[in-house]
Amino acid sequence: MRCEYLQWDDAVALFERRGLPKSTYENLHEEEYILVSGPATVTGELPLDEHERTPWAKGAPDAATGYIIDGDLTVDGAIVDIDAGDAALIVLGNLRARDIYLAGDTKLIVLGDVTADSVLGDMTDKLVMIHGDLRATVSIFRNEFCPDLIGGTLYGRTLAPAYLDLAAEDIGGLVDPTPDAPLADLLVPELLVTGTPEPDDFADIGVRGALLRERILAGLPLTRSGEH
Repeated sequence: MRCEYLQWDDAVALFERRGLPKSTYENLHEEEYILVSGPATVTGELPLDEHERTPWAKGAPDAATGYIIDGDLTVDGAIVDIDAGDAALIVLGNLRARDIYLAGDTKLIVLGDVTADSVLGDMTDKLVMIHGDLRATVSIFRNEFCPDLIGGTLYGRTLAPAYLDLAAEDIGGLVDPTPDAPLADLLVPELLVTGTPEPDDFADIGVRGALLRERILAGLPLTRSGEH
C-alpha cells in the first residue's frame, strides 16, 4: 500500500473528484492527512490512536490528522478508537472490518458501505457519516451515540437505549433480517446479562459492557458469526 502526506487543499480536490459531499468533509479539521492508495488491506487490528501500529507508519512515520483511503479498505480484525484526539478515518470506497469499536473522539467517514460482524459506539463526541449501508450482525449504540448519517440502510440487529429514537435519526432505512431471533443466537453467550447486572453492564439492552470491551480489545469476536 503506497501512502504519502496530503495537504488540506489537495485533500479537498480529491474529495471533489470522488464525489464526497462538501457537507461531509467541511466537518473535518483542515490539516495534513495521510493518503493511502486503495484498495487497502490491514491484517489484524487497526488502532486509530496508535499510528506506529498501523501498516502506514513505514511510509509515513509521523502521525497526521487522519487517514484518507482512496478506495476500499478491508480490516480482518477490529478498527479501534478509544482515546480523545484520535486520527480521522476517511474511506472513499467501501469499508469492511470484523468489528468496529468507537469510544474516543471518533471521526469516521465512509463514501460507500460499511460491513462488519459488530459495531459498538460508546461516546457522544464524534463525527460518523456513512453514505451507503451500515450492515452488521449486531450494532450497539451507547451514551447517546448514533451515526450522524447513514445514507442507506442500517441493516442487522441494533441495540440502543429506549430514549434513542432511531426512526428520527438521519438514517435511510432500518432492517432487522431476523427480528424473532434471540440475542443469544447473535452474540457470544458470555456477553449476555443472565443474572444480577454488574455496574459496567449495559443492563437496559442485556449486554455485559466491560466484558464486551475486553473481548474486542483482546481481538476476540463478539458475534457467533465472527467465531467461524
